[in-house]
Amino acid sequence: MPRQLFLLASLLAPVSLSTLSCASHASSTTSHDGGAQTSTTSTTTTTSSVTHTQTIVADTGALADAPIAPASQCNGSVQTTGTPSATTAAPAVTLPSGFTIEAIGTVDSARQLVALPNGDLLVSSKGNQVWIIPNAESSGSADAPVLFATSSDIPVQGLAFDPATCSLAIAAQHGVYSVAYKDGQTSATLGSPIATIRNGPVAHTVDASVDTDTHTTTSVAYTGGKLFAAVGSSCNACVEVDPTRGTVQVMNPDGSGLATRATRIRNAIAMARNPATGTVWLGGAGQDDLALGHPYEYFDALTLHPGVADYGWPDCEENQHAYVAGSDCSGTVEPLVEFPAYSTLIGAAFYPAGQTGTYAFPQEYRGGAFVTAHGSWHTNADGTFYSPPRVAYVAMNGDVPAALANWSDPTTQWAEFIGGFQLADGKTRIGRPTGIAVGVQGTLFVADDQTNLVYRVRPH
Repeated sequence: MPRQLFLLASLLAPVSLSTLSCASHASSTTSHDGGAQTSTTSTTTTTSSVTHTQTIVADTGALADAPIAPASQCNGSVQTTGTPSATTAAPAVTLPSGFTIEAIGTVDSARQLVALPNGDLLVSSKGNQVWIIPNAESSGSADAPVLFATSSDIPVQGLAFDPATCSLAIAAQHGVYSVAYKDGQTSATLGSPIATIRNGPVAHTVDASVDTDTHTTTSVAYTGGKLFAAVGSSCNACVEVDPTRGTVQVMNPDGSGLATRATRIRNAIAMARNPATGTVWLGGAGQDDLALGHPYEYFDALTLHPGVADYGWPDCEENQHAYVAGSDCSGTVEPLVEFPAYSTLIGAAFYPAGQTGTYAFPQEYRGGAFVTAHGSWHTNADGTFYSPPRVAYVAMNGDVPAALANWSDPTTQWAEFIGGFQLADGKTRIGRPTGIAVGVQGTLFVADDQTNLVYRVRPH
């Protein structure tokens, strides 16, 4: 059984900056909330002229999450009036027998997706825009995409929706924003961020020997009355100076109480809430420059880990394997699901076990997770791409993968659901999937930032 229980004390080192000759002090409190006990440590760290104050929360009780009933203003009862837009053919990708795919809208650099209760679909981007596709769940054509929001904080990639409060979280490079939503709404103003991230130095500005592979996206997910934000690192492999980079932060829905929930995690772009359990899962993109084919990338149940989950990067990867000599990996997370190196997992969505609706998938897909692999730039010696873009399906029993990880083969826990994005020559790609979401009627939506298309997949 993977080792997933470890002492909170062993997790504090990654967020202290003692390796950079920093001064810090900490205080601790213990509280009870809804029957679950939590311990809280506040750490203040000073590096040169930059001071960071951070709270680290350790969950010592299980996360319980009841089914979410949408509030009245976003219960799907009001349809949006839009301008019909003809569907277009998707690239010649492959699907299991019994499914169809079509393109329903064009959004430049389309990234994360949120399916709304009234059948509309939000689409973020790698630029400064968030779009909405009205009536994406329509039996006919979806309506033409409409510009929903803009931001000077680029990229505005992260999207999440909380039906209990009708709130949208939109996450950019330096801020997390909250927007009140109601059915039929087609525009919003972001205003000021509810929480700020990446306020500290980029690692290479402090240490010139550090690489400049800076990640700027932030992904978000709601669960259990909390908002989670995964913040990409400022490097390929380094010890971060800014305590929010290379972490997952957790906060209250209004942005208060910002705290570290996971540390030493290079770039967790994919985030999804399992509706059956309330658990937040994340997909980690691995570091470059190790032996070809390593490290494996992963999809893991973040909130099943107590305390501050330590994913070990850049010292430890995979099944607590030390890639930096002398590293102690015994307290690091051993992820539940493995993917091949360079998969670059960007989107994830659980298909609800009780999904109903006109376009509900067959029973064998209920309760499992769909994960999008963007496919990295890494190549084999012959110039072919190492890991092709695809949409994978992971069979699950609640939060337990149907197949346990095989540390000799990262292809055994999932099956390809949408393939063919990389042609037989291994060098040509006709699409690269990014965001993914399940609509209220059961449609599976997939974004693609190479073709700039949004697809919908349905059984027939």
